[in-house]
Amino acid sequence: MIEPIKTFLRLESASGILLIAATILALLFANTPLEALYVGFQNIPVEVRVGALQIAKPLLLWVNDGLMAIFFFLIGLELKRELVDGELSKPGNIILPAVAAVGGMAVPAAIYSGFNWHDPIAMQGWAIPAATDIAFALGILTLLGNRVPTALKVFLVSLAIIDDIGAIIIIALFYTSNLSVTSLTIAAVCLAVLFILNRKGVTDIPAYMVVGLILWTSVLKSGVHATLAGVALAFFIPYKDGHGGSPVKMLEHSLHGTVAFFILPLFAFMNAGVALNSDAIAQALTPIPLGIALGLLAGKQIGVFGFSWVAIKLKLAPPPSFNMSQLYGISILCGVGFTMSLFIGSLAFEETGAGNLSVDRLGILAGSFLSAIFAYMYLWLTLPKQGKDEA
Repeated sequence: MIEPIKTFLRLESASGILLIAATILALLFANTPLEALYVGFQNIPVEVRVGALQIAKPLLLWVNDGLMAIFFFLIGLELKRELVDGELSKPGNIILPAVAAVGGMAVPAAIYSGFNWHDPIAMQGWAIPAATDIAFALGILTLLGNRVPTALKVFLVSLAIIDDIGAIIIIALFYTSNLSVTSLTIAAVCLAVLFILNRKGVTDIPAYMVVGLILWTSVLKSGVHATLAGVALAFFIPYKDGHGGSPVKMLEHSLHGTVAFFILPLFAFMNAGVALNSDAIAQALTPIPLGIALGLLAGKQIGVFGFSWVAIKLKLAPPPSFNMSQLYGISILCGVGFTMSLFIGSLAFEETGAGNLSVDRLGILAGSFLSAIFAYMYLWLTLPKQGKDEA
């Protein structure tokens, strides 16, 4: 059990560091004479046509709708593994990270809503500060070396996985529009075929991938966000193949490198480029970026730590093996929303003009970077100087 967790942590941590580099690169492109090249790269037209079926989008949306579906597929595989035989398969291990995740979503959303309640368009972004970026957060923890207890890292991973479940539900319920009955019918047929394949014990992965591609296309055309097709497909992949192997673990292992070192950094590069000019600085204290930044920086701390403290004090959850000071440090770190926040922001404001999309990124970058800095400083000061792996 411990070795797969350590492998996951190493990979996610390295990805987090690469995310930081991709973000800095995007900001450099967006704030230098290379801006035109950057915008042109985002808007490269890419078209796929098969008969009457046509998918034509700029490269930015192929990354956000296509490559990110693979990221969500990987999240689905991780969720399935955790629920079957991972940390989340044990009821006692779920309670505290689940309570923390709920608090970490509810309080930031409430803070954002408090700033933007008067503006119906701005309120579309209420879920932006509710997310936690596991790769970025683990990248920060890596900088502290073996001073960070393994149990603390596992808690963060469990919390982030439950947070991802919340984000998936939010996207499914609140970020769908202009539903197509025909496309939804095709998607429903695909789900039925996947269910039959799973129940018949089919372990041929290409069969699932072919149906999954049709599912992704139909969901893309349906008005429901296409990335949800990745999650749905993952849950139909058989966990065991009858020969001692696990298709879920095999796919998870094979996709982790691609997602961690290509898809997520490319997504960050394509979405994090914000012009930090005088207009942007003037907008920094307007309700949308201010609500996001404070939601991430203050809301996550209050929600994650506050809900956890109450659950422990009321004996609703067993006390963790790490101390409350370390729990508070992780609560600050959960304010790094970055990848998922950028993704939800693109869904919230992609149809309301580039203005909101730009200012929401200001809030995400400010809240995430401040949370990362404060969390690192707090943990550096409070963690034991000589680390001990609690595994």
